Amino acid sequence: MVYEDPEVSGRNRYKYFARPLVPPNKLLPLDVTYVIAKTEPTVYLSTRDSEIFGPKIRTFGTQTDYRDGEAQTDPYSPEYVVPSGSVPELLTLATLTWGRGLPAGLAEVEMIERAREKRAWEATLPAMDSASNIAKRRKMMDEMERKEWAFREQEIEKLQEIRLEVFKKMLQRREEKQNELDAKRLDDYWQNHQKAKEEKIKKIQRDFALMLRKLMAKRKNVMGKLERRDIIKEYTDFASQTYAPLSRIGYFPDNHSERYVVKNFYLNTFAGLCELEALLPDSVTQLEIKAPKPKNNITKTGYIKRSARLEVELALVHQALLEKKNKVKEPKKPLHFLEKIEKPVPRPPTPILEKPSIEEEERELAVICLQKLLRGRAIQNKMFEEKEKRLELIQELRTTHALQENGQLLLKAQEKMTRALQQQHDLKMHKLSSMESHMAWEEGRALANMFDFLSKELLRLQEERRIHAFVMLAERTRRMREAEESGRRQVEERQRQEEDEIFRQVVKVHQSTVDSYLEDIILSSMENTAEEQAREEVQRMAVEINDIAYELERSRTHLQSEEIVAELVYAFLIPEIEKMSIREKVRQSQRKHIYAAHQIIHGSVEELLADPALHQEMSASKIRGAPPVETASTAVGRTANGQTVADSSHSAPVAPLHEESPQEPAVSPADGPDKDGTAS
Repeated sequence: MVYEDPEVSGRNRYKYFARPLVPPNKLLPLDVTYVIAKTEPTVYLSTRDSEIFGPKIRTFGTQTDYRDGEAQTDPYSPEYVVPSGSVPELLTLATLTWGRGLPAGLAEVEMIERAREKRAWEATLPAMDSASNIAKRRKMMDEMERKEWAFREQEIEKLQEIRLEVFKKMLQRREEKQNELDAKRLDDYWQNHQKAKEEKIKKIQRDFALMLRKLMAKRKNVMGKLERRDIIKEYTDFASQTYAPLSRIGYFPDNHSERYVVKNFYLNTFAGLCELEALLPDSVTQLEIKAPKPKNNITKTGYIKRSARLEVELALVHQALLEKKNKVKEPKKPLHFLEKIEKPVPRPPTPILEKPSIEEEERELAVICLQKLLRGRAIQNKMFEEKEKRLELIQELRTTHALQENGQLLLKAQEKMTRALQQQHDLKMHKLSSMESHMAWEEGRALANMFDFLSKELLRLQEERRIHAFVMLAERTRRMREAEESGRRQVEERQRQEEDEIFRQVVKVHQSTVDSYLEDIILSSMENTAEEQAREEVQRMAVEINDIAYELERSRTHLQSEEIVAELVYAFLIPEIEKMSIREKVRQSQRKHIYAAHQIIHGSVEELLADPALHQEMSASKIRGAPPVETASTAVGRTANGQTVADSSHSAPVAPLHEESPQEPAVSPADGPDKDGTAS
């Protein structure tokens, strides 16, 4: 780990700055060290100087714009130096940082324990100084590798179990949420149906009441007679239209008055009253009467309390104010020796009227007479108007109180005429009423038949619609259940596929682990077996070859030895010399071509450098990605290669000049430049 420079004495000084409040003349704590600057010796002044210049010790404070939580983000890690030859165990935990392993938990503790065990195991490994130690070390390392693989498999199984648990919880939570949504949707659907049902019932009840009122009104006046309005009866009956008008006429006295009625659960129901009573404290339901205690205004020492004295003073002041307010003025007492004589109020002067002239007096009398005439005429006109208004009442009074015979005869004649007209009107009305009754009977019969048919048709249509609605509702319920069942089946299939895939992956991981483990074991065993068999075979062949060689050495003659030497010379020395001569020939033939190619390349490069326009064109063509122009060097290279191939083809028949050995294959000149490093 590479830690940045904290810059304690630089720009980050405010993060680590703190000045402790150290009292004077006390030793500093052991964990705080200050850098005390060297100053000149101080000359202490007298007390008078200290009073003038201030105290010698002052307390300073600092304030920053940062809080501790903003300044200190991660715990501070100081720098460290490791002594040579020592490896502290704490440095093995340098990869753990705050938030990533720190503070340490159970997993970190287990990791530390495993690291300690591994270090202890590494310390017990034998040195690699002998074959037995190497085999032992390899065996111990194989065992440790198996243990690590087993531990890793356990960790994988734990992780898979944790993931399965989380997956199960997520599925369970999703099912619960879906069930809650389904239940809520069904409740809303049921409530909507209930509301529609209640509204339909209310509408039927309203229509029923309306039809009943219509039938009752028709039954009251079956004959269809016209009745005059009886005002006295309406005002005496408090249930009439005068006091309680009907809303269907157009008058709404209490429109939407029910919305202003206070509906309280705690006041309208017995359970609410019981709950309200239970909420009240015991002091409200169970009264406790305590006898008043007399105030004790005297202390234990026998003095009157200040509050009592104040109350007495306030009572006296209040009493004085009341007396002053209700005080009645006392009459003044007469003087015994001197009495004041009041002077009477002087009377006002008596007015004196001038005596009017005779002409003015006559004019005034004429005006008064004219006023009387006008007033009498106005009263006469008013009486005439009132008589005209009450003329019918006057005539009615004259008919009842007629005193003349002529008037009585006229009244009798008028009465006879009125009765005749009344009889004629009654006959006419009777005929009209009988005719109307017959027509109403016929109309009622026709209307009754028609209404009966219509009501039956309405009932049939309602039943048909209700049955259709039930069928549609059942069909919808069936489709919903089929959709839910299909969704549930899909979820189960998906869950089964996920579980199968998880099981397949787990089995695959286990199988791959077992296959790799078995493959390692088989390969190591095959290598060991092959190595042992090869050693045995080599040892056996070496023994056989040694026996044959020793036998040949013992039975070989001088002529056979010379023959073997000759075969070795022909098989090894002569072919090698021929190879070297062929390589030299090829080198000599290629040297002139290489020299010509070098001359052409150097000449073209010099021409290119001498002509800048050609140089720019070549660079532009390279930038555009155009295929490079075949220069003289490439042509020379091709020519050289072709010549080389031709030379090699011409030089190939040289090989049959000598006899090939069965053990040594012939080397062609074409292999010369590849095999010999000096040819290039």
